Amino acid sequence: MDRFEGRISASSFSTGERIVIGDWSKSPLGKFVNIMWARPNGRRILISPSEKCAEYVSKIYSFEEVIIQPIDIKRNNNKIEIKTLDLKLIFEWKSFFPFPINRPRWFISTIENFIGNLVFGSKTYGKTRDGRKEWYMIKGISFVSKAYGENKGESFGTIEYHKIPTLFGFSEPPKRPSSVKVVSLIEKTRLDV
Repeated sequence: MDRFEGRISASSFSTGERIVIGDWSKSPLGKFVNIMWARPNGRRILISPSEKCAEYVSKIYSFEEVIIQPIDIKRNNNKIEIKTLDLKLIFEWKSFFPFPINRPRWFISTIENFIGNLVFGSKTYGKTRDGRKEWYMIKGISFVSKAYGENKGESFGTIEYHKIPTLFGFSEPPKRPSSVKVVSLIEKTRLDV
């Protein structure tokens, strides 16, 4: 299994822009942050810090455009600030609901998947774009209290619940803007084994 440990923060905005930030503290690719950006016209963009990271992520999720450029990150326990050449993003969260117990993959793909889809509108199990199984083991969830985004100085507007699908992969971000501590488990391809 490829194991990614970190945090996924996501919010929609009143202009129709949708942002998902993957902030990975441990992974087969090392420590990195990538941005999945869905535009109001449906165009899906990946912003990644390296070719290696971009290649891996774009194999398992769907994008029309992949951008490789430096990503400047500032973070603490309840906030992340990101700057790229064009984007500025600030997410803040307060409440935290921990799920400290590790669950087996069968539980994540059945019971947890059902509850996650019912309560949050998110799936915890499915198949990647290249046909591998993936499990999201949720370790804790915080609701985003403030979110700001801009592209080339133009604001994304106010924070909104997730209404329009991003269609990056088998799961959507929680309906309510959230920052989720997560362990992602992804099957290796036969070539990786």
